[in-house]
Amino acid sequence: MGIALSNRNTDYRAALDYLFARTTGKSKLGLERTSALLAEMGNPHDGLRTFHVAGTNGKGSVCATLETTLREKGLRVGKYTSPHLVDFRERFLVNGRPVDERYVVEFIERWTPAVERIGATFFEATTAMAFDLFARERVDAAIIETGLGGRLDSTNVVRPLVAGVTSIGIDHVEYLGDTREEIAAEKAGIFKPGVPAVVGERDPAIRALLATLARARGASRVLDVETDAVPTEVVVRADGTAFNVTVGDERGSVRTGLTGAHQASNASLALLMLNAAGGQFATSLKEAREALPRVRLPGRFQQVGQYIFDVAHNPDGAEVFAATVDAVGPERPRAVVLCVLADKDWRGVMTALSRVVDEFVLTDAPTAPSTRAWDRQAAMDFARTCGWQATSEADFDRALARASDTARTVLVTGSFHTVGDAMVRLNVDPVAG
Repeated sequence: MGIALSNRNTDYRAALDYLFARTTGKSKLGLERTSALLAEMGNPHDGLRTFHVAGTNGKGSVCATLETTLREKGLRVGKYTSPHLVDFRERFLVNGRPVDERYVVEFIERWTPAVERIGATFFEATTAMAFDLFARERVDAAIIETGLGGRLDSTNVVRPLVAGVTSIGIDHVEYLGDTREEIAAEKAGIFKPGVPAVVGERDPAIRALLATLARARGASRVLDVETDAVPTEVVVRADGTAFNVTVGDERGSVRTGLTGAHQASNASLALLMLNAAGGQFATSLKEAREALPRVRLPGRFQQVGQYIFDVAHNPDGAEVFAATVDAVGPERPRAVVLCVLADKDWRGVMTALSRVVDEFVLTDAPTAPSTRAWDRQAAMDFARTCGWQATSEADFDRALARASDTARTVLVTGSFHTVGDAMVRLNVDPVAG
């Protein structure tokens, strides 16, 4: 199913305008508004069987792996993730299909009075929308990705079957803290009493901290990828990543359709979560071999012709992206069309990318909020100081055209806005096939 809009375009756009107007100002963390809104809706989340995923990088990949594996079992699966690349409806998928525009309009019309009375934010309203949709659709499993942090993230109203934390990096320091330890403590807030906790972090100290926090929060058991399902013999190719892994009581080779050495760890985390949930969700090595090659995720080392799209938006993500470019070895010369939001470490992103690209084309993504626009001239000056070849082009279309004309491979990265805006112009549908 594509994401072309229907004749209800006007109502749908008006509904979105209302929702997005609630993104103004500083984020308000906390569960009280989400809980109040859900209570008025009859607490639809209470009847859902959920898989809850937090982390700095890798959440989307873990959620995509969970979704594909469960769907291959014949289950009806809902997935709630953020942000979107092209269209808001990408955030809510049921069996891979985006929510219908009509549902979005009807939900907003019905619940606007409650949203305004409670003072719910954009993300709180959309989280409530996801739970309502998944309850109405009677999904067998709902995969829920945190938006920001974990402890005070509005998705943290769920009591999941299992909670997983991927990697911990420096991001959103204004909300989560400026050390990896502080950020880990916020992410670990999704661990619940009596619920299995699964850890994907590779750094021994942070991994141990997450395990300690999980036990302190009363997790029924604590599993981690490095101990319980460590991927080995990882081989990265353009069409995916092969590796050996422990699945239940078996160990053997599997291949995920996602490209990058880090995707072996993300897939291993998802498999650990499924087996920790148990019952109909438990997954054998045979099932993993059949399901994982089908995993797809837009904007994660996604190759379309000469373009490679990746939503890396912090230095850790950019390092992983660069390592994957190294491993796959796409044709040179390579240019990167780059726009990073001002509140991210764009110097770190540029430094990570510098070793795998021949030219930076610095630009402004049209959908990036003006309040978060980066200082493109400062980025240009930084590139010159470092001795990198760089061009500054404010017009996004001209930036894409320049990179396409001068390079055999064009990387598009820096933010979801950068990737999504390029997809619109290049007619790439993020939910196709």
